[in-house]
Amino acid sequence: DFSFLSILGLHVTMSSLKLQKRLAASVMRCGKKKVWLDPNEINEISNTNARQSVRKLIKDGLIIKKPVAVHSRARVRKNTEARRKGRHCGFGKRKGTANARMPQKVLWVNRMRVLRRLLKKYREAKKN
Repeated sequence: DFSFLSILGLHVTMSSLKLQKRLAASVMRCGKKKVWLDPNEINEISNTNARQSVRKLIKDGLIIKKPVAVHSRARVRKNTEARRKGRHCGFGKRKGTANARMPQKVLWVNRMRVLRRLLKKYREAKKN
């Protein structure tokens, strides 16, 4: 097996760190994708096979939990600004009925509240 690989000019020095990565993910309570193993310390990491030793490596900084990738909202903010200016809101962009988008009932209730407030103001004015 190794002789065949050496004929091809490949050197098998990488030891599999699948177990260590899985244990580290479990210990740090994150996914395997978020585990970083120091490539310079592969020999030391490959010797570990227990959670306790993985914890020690984490403390020493040989195993690190990668930061959460940033999900940028820049595009969303830009679009929202444009919508405030009235862009992207034409007839072609509308999916629901006019009533689904802004119910007649809500419009009616708001109108009634305004009128009732106005009436109350007039009543107060007559009393004084």
